Amino acid sequence: MGFFDRLSRLVRANANAAVSSMEDPVKILDQSVADMQSDLVKLRQAVAMAIASQKRLRNQADQAETQSRTWYERAELALKKNEEDLAREALTRRKTFQETATSLSNQVKAQEAQVETLKKSLVALEGKIAEARTKKDMLKARAQAAQAQQQLQSAVNGMGTNSAMAAFERMEDKVQSMEASSQAAAELAGADLESQFAALESGSDVDDELASLRQQLQGGPEAVALPQADDKVQPVKVAEVDQDLEELRRSIDKL
Repeated sequence: MGFFDRLSRLVRANANAAVSSMEDPVKILDQSVADMQSDLVKLRQAVAMAIASQKRLRNQADQAETQSRTWYERAELALKKNEEDLAREALTRRKTFQETATSLSNQVKAQEAQVETLKKSLVALEGKIAEARTKKDMLKARAQAAQAQQQLQSAVNGMGTNSAMAAFERMEDKVQSMEASSQAAAELAGADLESQFAALESGSDVDDELASLRQQLQGGPEAVALPQADDKVQPVKVAEVDQDLEELRRSIDKL
């Protein structure tokens, strides 16, 4: 394969690709139907011209046939008048018109066949145009839907690398991070609150026990009557109670 052949094929391929990329299906469909309509108009004109030509040939054939009969009658008249030369001339004219009439009649028959063919082509083209118009609307709707889908897909694909979309995703990550930090702080605050309440509850128990001891000590200066768990238990001395109280205070201070 020669260099120029390859170059020519490359140029044609690029030209076809460029033309294909520029084609708008909706416009091409409209133009195709318009072209078919133009062809229909031309075909109708051709049919009309063929019919007119057929009628003209038929009229000419009829006129030639009439002239043929006229010259035959003249030949008869001349022969009756003993004008043999004139009769011969009349028959010659009659033969000429007769041949013309025959030729024109044959042309009329051929023209009739051509007119019938054109009429059939006209009917077929009208049917195709009607079908094309119906399909055109459907194809245009499908083409427009496909174009809308392509535009939507292009927009969706473009969003992945779009700076605005990237910024949006960064802000989404930041909000999620802030929410996680807030939840962690809330959990820590809740744990600290629990420990504070636990300390208060523990201190309340110690205070209750201290109040109970004080109430028991109010029973007398020498001894405090403890709950009777056993008859052999000896009375508690005040000094021992004070010592226990002091130990409790030191324990509370350490808390």
